[in-house]
Amino acid sequence: MSNARNKRIFLLGNPDKTEALEAFRDLETFAKENATLVGSNLENDASEATPENTDRIILLGGDGTLIGVARSMGENQIPIIGVNVGKLGFLAEFLVDELKQTFAQAIGDEDLVSHRAMLDVTVSRNGNQPDRCIAVNDCVIRAGEPFRMIDLGLSVNDSPMTHIVGDGLIVSTPSGSTAHNLSAGGPIVQPGVDAIVLTPLAPHSLTHKPLVVERSSTIDIVAERVNDGTTVILDGQVAFPMGPGDRVAIRRYHKDFLIVRNPLHPQWHNLTAKLHWGRSPNYEE
Repeated sequence: MSNARNKRIFLLGNPDKTEALEAFRDLETFAKENATLVGSNLENDASEATPENTDRIILLGGDGTLIGVARSMGENQIPIIGVNVGKLGFLAEFLVDELKQTFAQAIGDEDLVSHRAMLDVTVSRNGNQPDRCIAVNDCVIRAGEPFRMIDLGLSVNDSPMTHIVGDGLIVSTPSGSTAHNLSAGGPIVQPGVDAIVLTPLAPHSLTHKPLVVERSSTIDIVAERVNDGTTVILDGQVAFPMGPGDRVAIRRYHKDFLIVRNPLHPQWHNLTAKLHWGRSPNYEE
């Protein structure tokens, strides 16, 4: 691990997860012995780590923790090694022992760094300062209370496309295609595909099906008719209210978030082993 010792590591852990607390000190000691530890915090904010002094962020948490940390870095994206102490571990691919086993490779092999698209989302309201945020997985517009159908005007590349009447709309990245998008009947998209996915939520029309558009597309959504509780939700973590006439503009963010793949897992491991894609209904362990 001589080369690994020159790599600069920043260690983060979700303070709300007991398992993260238990593993944090262990990995902190391990990182000090096998690399250059430039910082460590039990928090979900990576703002103290910068690309100038950090080569990898080791993050102990679940997928939600990883998504929040990636969003917190904004333009200053650093490759994240996600150590799963959550439930699924779809993005956070490593277990503690797996990271120790592959440590030099995980922090030094640039071929393991996967570039994932993010969304640049702007919510504009009449007379108010627009809210702007990035999304790693998705931007979801949901009807909210009193749970009547809403009407969203959809344009792509400044060209009016349709009105979606129903419970709302999911706009997702390829990484986010296996999240809310999948549960709503949207397609699974390989993470490296240059695309954005549009999936209507319980549309009133049978002709409204999920749509995949180019990554360079500009997507504009106007609230033609909404409920008092209609909300724009980013990654299930950040929310903005949406009233009549409000607009949501979505573009691909100009930076990708960077995640380190587990070299012990084959390419389709998460899809087949964790989501059980393609498994027969009568399959037995």
